[in-house]
Amino acid sequence: MNDDSSPEAALRKRLYWHSRRGMWELDLLLIPFLEQRYGDLDEHDQAAYRDLITEEDQDLFAWLMRREWPEDPTRRRIVQLIVEHAETTDNDHYRNL
Repeated sequence: MNDDSSPEAALRKRLYWHSRRGMWELDLLLIPFLEQRYGDLDEHDQAAYRDLITEEDQDLFAWLMRREWPEDPTRRRIVQLIVEHAETTDNDHYRNL
């Protein structure tokens, strides 16, 4: 995160704030995805991420831990992107979140 005051930087800071859930398991999935992949997503997937982080922690936990999948195809897609990112990326430096 930098001190840029552009609208994009303000949005990124807001997304970062809302992605910090206070549940370590969710933080380990959402924060790295936001920092490493969000900027490369198309507008549709970015909107899906912004919508996803408005969900309740227990729903996010169930989806991101692959205990169940969202019924909505758009939500399912963004959850799968997050899970795939977590499974294919070394995120050891996030362990101290």
